[in-house]
Amino acid sequence: MLAKDIESVPAGKFAWYAMRDAKLNSAVNSTRFTDSQKIKAERVKLAIELVYSYTSVTLDYTKKWARVKAHDAVVKDRRNLRELENQWESEGIEKVKTPQGVIYRIKRV
Repeated sequence: MLAKDIESVPAGKFAWYAMRDAKLNSAVNSTRFTDSQKIKAERVKLAIELVYSYTSVTLDYTKKWARVKAHDAVVKDRRNLRELENQWESEGIEKVKTPQGVIYRIKRV
């Protein structure tokens, strides 16, 4: 699976407002996804919880993507992660690495 590295900047003193705005946008954008797409995103989230050690795992919806992020992720089960990523790559799920963690993006069809 190809992984992209991206840079991001912390929100600083506006972090609480940025988080609140992101959660509101996620709730609104979740209505754009079908039930089967939401179930797929939840399954990816559960799989990530099994193969990574993390501080938290979040599921957010944007206009184009359902994003599952493992904050401060460290791989604890490499073999199963490799198998999952091979399967997800065939399903079109992308992996993105950031300084804060690992994000898996599921495209809305």
